[in-house]
Amino acid sequence: MNEDIFLWLIQDGVTNGAIYALLALALLLVFAVTRVIFVPQGEFITFSALSLALLEAGRTPGTLYILVIGGLAAAAMEAFVALRERAWRRLPRIAALYVLLPVAVAVLVAWAAPRKFDQWIQVLLVLAMVVPLGPILYRIAYQPLANASVLVLFIVSMAVHYVLTGLSLVFFGSEGLRSRPFWDAKFRLGVLEVSAQSICVVVASLVLILILWFLFEHSIYGKALRATAMNRVGARLVGIPTVLTGHLSFLLAALIGAVSGILIAPITTLYYDTGFLFGLKGFVGAILGGMGSYPLAALGSIAVGLLESFSSFWASAFKEVIVFTLIIPMLAWLSLRSRHVEEDEE
Repeated sequence: MNEDIFLWLIQDGVTNGAIYALLALALLLVFAVTRVIFVPQGEFITFSALSLALLEAGRTPGTLYILVIGGLAAAAMEAFVALRERAWRRLPRIAALYVLLPVAVAVLVAWAAPRKFDQWIQVLLVLAMVVPLGPILYRIAYQPLANASVLVLFIVSMAVHYVLTGLSLVFFGSEGLRSRPFWDAKFRLGVLEVSAQSICVVVASLVLILILWFLFEHSIYGKALRATAMNRVGARLVGIPTVLTGHLSFLLAALIGAVSGILIAPITTLYYDTGFLFGLKGFVGAILGGMGSYPLAALGSIAVGLLESFSSFWASAFKEVIVFTLIIPMLAWLSLRSRHVEEDEE
């Protein structure tokens, strides 16, 4: 390995690590607030990346069908609870959030798809389709089991992952897709030729991380999320609605996943199940950060990206094995240094 190859591998590792850092932050956020190990995080990447590629081709993405079906299912569950509690005033709000809004987005996307608008408009359409899936998914799969054990929630996450992967195969097919780059320019830095798309990935990741920091430090919703993450029972006792924080955490996770998919869609060809692998690597980054610190999770994800990049050069056939084996010593260390604590009864 010479100096040129070393720098190329560093560039590739940092670009991938920036995406993994976003996913690690989303996984850590969801786990801290809801105790859910959110296995389907990568599906948001798949939905957004493939939807953007289909919109650029003038085709209607199947994501809008998932959005409408999920909204109807969530509306039925909410309406059942409202009718049982005789809370009639909640019905218009339920219809607006879970029925009218998804249907309106679906109609807009179906109308706009064959017209091939500018790329930034297509990006907004993708976000409008994918981001609401987070709260809808929480309402259908996780809110009824909010007080269940971590193991039960993990089993539910696996089931949700398989359902979403199956839907992705049905609506997108097995063919890989890739979108156009947002910026075609290239910049030469010494021996390196850095693509503008790689710069976009890193800059967008940093901007999103700063936005999340500002949300957590300077907004009432961010403080509610932090309080719920620190003590779920205590947050409920002081009047913080834990159901709302659950919806908000899944909304942010869906936003992060959607942005990540949009960023990597021009870089690599994605298939219906590719997002799962990205999500797992983000999980490895979160594990390296101890599953308790956002900055450490981000640094751990950068380390995962660098390790993957160098492994692909030295032993490309085993790069995935090397990356995922990395969590074994970390898990052993965390297990040895922590005391077993029984879960709080709620």
